[in-house]
Amino acid sequence: MKPISLAKSVTALLAASSLIATPVAAAPVGLSVVPVVNGHFGELSVLPTDKTGNWSMLLKTHADTDVGADQITLAGGGSTGWHSHPAAVFVTVTSGSIVWYDGTNPVCPGHHYGVGDSFMEGAGVIHNAVNASGSADAQFIAVRMNPTGVPFVAPEDKPTNCS
Repeated sequence: MKPISLAKSVTALLAASSLIATPVAAAPVGLSVVPVVNGHFGELSVLPTDKTGNWSMLLKTHADTDVGADQITLAGGGSTGWHSHPAAVFVTVTSGSIVWYDGTNPVCPGHHYGVGDSFMEGAGVIHNAVNASGSADAQFIAVRMNPTGVPFVAPEDKPTNCS
């Protein structure tokens, strides 16, 4: 048997370890997305003068905008895979429960949401939603706004701070 040089061994070990340490985009598992509605708008301009009582809204876009809603189902044990969105997404859980992981946060916390819970995903936040059940489906509705022509979902590598 021919001896392998130390340099070759170290090079092979470093190459192998870099393959293991490299983040990999996690593909969705058990994910089903059914579009409910998608509307195409021009530039949006809702001013604070559009008020109802003490409540007001300020919304302004500088390009054509899509506004839509999707019904999302995660099979038992399923996950959305790590991804981000170009704009805010408003989520309400309609059945089952999910754990939503914020990969942008240094500690990658998991937040549990059950039926009737609502939360907002910020623009550019790398995240993954996992069905909290190993067997029952979880469903939620996602209301989204995004620039027309820009994909709503951008697959992302699993953040290195998330185990």
